[in-house]
Amino acid sequence: MTQTPAQHTITVLRGDGIGPEIMDAALFVLDTMDLGLQYEYADAGLAALEKVGELLPAATMDSIRKNRIALKSPLTTPVGEGFSSINVELRKRFDLYANVRPAKSFPNTKSRFPSGVDLITVRENTEGAYIGEGQMLSEDGETAVLTQKVTRRGSERIARYAFELARRTGRKKVTVVHKANILKSTSGLFLKTARAVAAEYPDIQCNEMIVDNCCMQLVMKPEQFDIIVTTNLFGDIISDLCAGLVGGLGLAPGANIGTDAAIFEAVHGSAPDIAGKGVANPCALLLAAAQMLDHLGMIDKAEKLRAAIIATLEAKDSLTPDLGGEGNTMSFAKAIAKRV
Repeated sequence: MTQTPAQHTITVLRGDGIGPEIMDAALFVLDTMDLGLQYEYADAGLAALEKVGELLPAATMDSIRKNRIALKSPLTTPVGEGFSSINVELRKRFDLYANVRPAKSFPNTKSRFPSGVDLITVRENTEGAYIGEGQMLSEDGETAVLTQKVTRRGSERIARYAFELARRTGRKKVTVVHKANILKSTSGLFLKTARAVAAEYPDIQCNEMIVDNCCMQLVMKPEQFDIIVTTNLFGDIISDLCAGLVGGLGLAPGANIGTDAAIFEAVHGSAPDIAGKGVANPCALLLAAAQMLDHLGMIDKAEKLRAAIIATLEAKDSLTPDLGGEGNTMSFAKAIAKRV
């Protein structure tokens, strides 16, 4: 007797620019996998602004709150109005404190490291300089001020998330990245808190690295890293650096995890210059979907999806132009789907 898969309803944000194209491709692949997923579509970004006059409508927030899981294509934040960033606003409203960004070498990509890179950046997502609290420009326009706030609570829970992730996934080392030699209060508090957490995980190796040295080491010898945990602004920079090591943002998924909700996304932009041309690479969103399946407990399905993406890249089957192929968004997705 065949067991019917458990039903999960997820909120789907189709996004702006190339967002709807890559979302259609990703859902096509997921639908071939018999996952028992149901989709509840919601609007955000420019699509929502045009429909209801809001970037983040209440109905969209209610959908995410109810379903607790969202798959999101890139959103465009209009310049000069609304939030400074829709993504930052979503993280703030749902307290999505852990930003999880894997970077893994893939075959047949335009990459400095076609093999050997397999690391995860765990970035604190709700505080620090990146949030932009207390921004002020003097009346004469000569002086700008920004408040950087780091808390023990925020540092403790992101460090614990990183060590739990290492233990859960069989990874052996967590690197705590900081600038406590200069930023002795904020980065110092983060480092001290992370050290205290590390002491509770004797089975996981912990080392510390100043952020500028970390960036140099990533470029020179990325295979030394397993999991990196760091503060918000440093994590934003490091995670994009890691994406550059393995072929760019077209292969970079991201998860934003909180206690009560989680949003999985392609971290690249909405690329309006190629929107509607059918040439966008859906891999980042598909890899984010694999993170979502992990989160839902479908570990074997997530691995099958990743394996199908790798097999399609190895076969150079219907790859999109950014990967050196002559395929399009949906033909690439269909090539992945037939291998799932």
